[in-house]
Amino acid sequence: MKITYTGRQVELAPGQLKKIEGRFAKVGKLLDGREQSEAHVVLSLERHLHQAEVTVNYHNHELVGIGSNVDLFAAIHAAIEKLEKQSIKVRAKWRDTQRTPRKEAVAAPAEPAAEPEEPETQRHVNRINHHERRKPMTLEEALLQMEKGADYVVYRDAGTSRVAVLVRRRDGNFDLIEA
Repeated sequence: MKITYTGRQVELAPGQLKKIEGRFAKVGKLLDGREQSEAHVVLSLERHLHQAEVTVNYHNHELVGIGSNVDLFAAIHAAIEKLEKQSIKVRAKWRDTQRTPRKEAVAAPAEPAAEPEEPETQRHVNRINHHERRKPMTLEEALLQMEKGADYVVYRDAGTSRVAVLVRRRDGNFDLIEA
């Protein structure tokens, strides 16, 4: 990983730079070991408080770690830790979106082939507006209504004023349900 330092009122000794580069080596491995990444480190000092800002451009994503502390190295390490967390998160997100489910293995000849499933038939719900005032009908009138092709008829019986349901069975006969 190529590291560029910018110090605002702060300078680092060569020994200190080696320690920091060791921490950046881990971040470089996390990001992508094959590709050479660039990190830009900005160090500043404001009223005895050291601030470190580390910026890495990774696959058009800008990862930024900011740390501040009274100690310069504690601020740098805090910024690098935040950068490590971001890099792990971005790698996991990239990895999960790039994965595709494996295709099912072809069945071996010894195993019986699975029968193709029939597509589910769409079920239709007939809504009846019970608020409309319908005139009561007799059982014979309901049978005439069923001849038009309906599988059932809900009607108010003219003789008893009760609700009745006339249902066509599979064998062609009818069931009468009275409430």
